[in-house]
Amino acid sequence: MIEISSLASGSSGNCFYIGTNKSNILIDAGISCKQIKSKLESIGKDISNLDAVFITHEHSDHIRGIDVISRKYNLPIYVNKGTLKNCFFDMGNINFFKTDKEITINDLSILPFNKSHDAGEPVSYLIKKGSKKVSVITDIGYSCNNVKQAISESDFTILESNHDLKMLKEGPYPYFLKKRIAGKEGHLSNYDAALLVLEHANKNLKHVMLSHLSLNNNTPELALNTFNTIVKERADLKNIKTEIASKEKTTGIVRVE
Repeated sequence: MIEISSLASGSSGNCFYIGTNKSNILIDAGISCKQIKSKLESIGKDISNLDAVFITHEHSDHIRGIDVISRKYNLPIYVNKGTLKNCFFDMGNINFFKTDKEITINDLSILPFNKSHDAGEPVSYLIKKGSKKVSVITDIGYSCNNVKQAISESDFTILESNHDLKMLKEGPYPYFLKKRIAGKEGHLSNYDAALLVLEHANKNLKHVMLSHLSLNNNTPELALNTFNTIVKERADLKNIKTEIASKEKTTGIVRVE
């Protein structure tokens, strides 16, 4: 069994908990150590029991709490060299990984894979225990082959659904920022997230947590409606459960077994 919870997700901070009866890891630490501790306690987890933090890329909303949490708890931080080179934060217990090579933490296998985003060496993760697989896929400009492959293997996914195309186009952001967000190194739209699942998910995908929603260019209702409208075209996905990972509210624990 794999347990998953979104502690926070959005442009102000991202942090996801993945655990089993033998392993407890975080994907990113983009909120404060104090917040992480409190949010873990709210789902019955102890920060001192964490085994590692895995970093996706160096943007501050993914590493804001990494310095304090790594030093205070002597927590191993897993990162590739391209990400560390571009970090403005100190980290304590550094462990380098090679992108596309699996890392084992107790009973979990964690595969970091390349994605398209405007960062040094950005990755997303496919996390496995036995036959069960969970993917954490945020901050992607488009669905490259690595992303498609991860979705095709997933029983559960935390998937970016950043913006509504119409809201972004008609919204207040300057042109250069709109271009960056919608570009191939930016963020995935509601439509593209839904299309990715429609075209590449396997029939065992039971639960999708839509994440990294824009505060100004999206709403939870739009994200859910777009996703559910498109994905229901596949009869084998009609019972898929969809929820929102919000920037403030910690989700309950989802169990994949």
